[in-house]
Amino acid sequence: MTDAPDLPQFQQLVCSGGGTRCCWQGGWLDEVRDVIGLEPERISAVSGGALTAAGFITRRGRTVLDTMCDAFRELDSNVDPHELAEGAGLTAHQRLYREIVSDVFDRGATREVADGPLFQVLIGHPPTGALATLSATAATLAYEAELHLIGSPHFDWAERVGVTYSRVDGRKAAREGRLVDLICAAAVIPPLFDLARWEGQEVIDGGMADQAPLPHPSAGNSLILLTRDYPDIPVIDGRLYVSPSEETEADKIDFTDPEKITRAWDQGEVDGRAFLAHHGRETATD
Repeated sequence: MTDAPDLPQFQQLVCSGGGTRCCWQGGWLDEVRDVIGLEPERISAVSGGALTAAGFITRRGRTVLDTMCDAFRELDSNVDPHELAEGAGLTAHQRLYREIVSDVFDRGATREVADGPLFQVLIGHPPTGALATLSATAATLAYEAELHLIGSPHFDWAERVGVTYSRVDGRKAAREGRLVDLICAAAVIPPLFDLARWEGQEVIDGGMADQAPLPHPSAGNSLILLTRDYPDIPVIDGRLYVSPSEETEADKIDFTDPEKITRAWDQGEVDGRAFLAHHGRETATD
């Protein structure tokens, strides 16, 4: 193996959101982590990236993928009027996502998260007070517009419209038996999902505040895994942003096609090998 002076050790790992596109992150990490000795001291995640990060900590990324594929084969449509009538949101996503997370993160996996590296999950909160008329749904629409206008994983629109956020200690949640609740709360996208609550506050997708939140406090080199390309990725010392080489086939909220998420994982592996080659590293099979 050839050492690459331009590839430092990473003390921090950040997993951005992206729904089922986060399967790309899982494939990338599965291919790269052992080759470069990726053992971060601090991990932060947002939205679907929380599931990727928990899978990374427990080395159950492939199990996450397989469990998703099995569940998605049972779903013919993303819209279930029966669940809507029962107050479960517009889609089957919320119920199915919880089932997937619960299946993967049993007592043993939860204990591994509790005993693992610092793990923070960013969750958002809809506007309150004078700005409460901007509903969670309206905040989602504003976020989507800002995401495409600014072209960066980091933005400041949330503060201007009253969306706030919290960093939740994932290890503490695991110790309290609330890891599944936290991972599921992190991925709430109104109006597709019913709003969750955490510590008495309503919760929306934390990606509306920042798509790539660094741990707090932050120190050392950060590897930041995105799930889409942004035209304006910042160049900052100590940060390495990595994104898919091309748009993944997986659609952010499509839970009906297991083949698409499998191909997103496979694309992550291919991009991971390209990353290693670029930095003069060899995979275990080379």
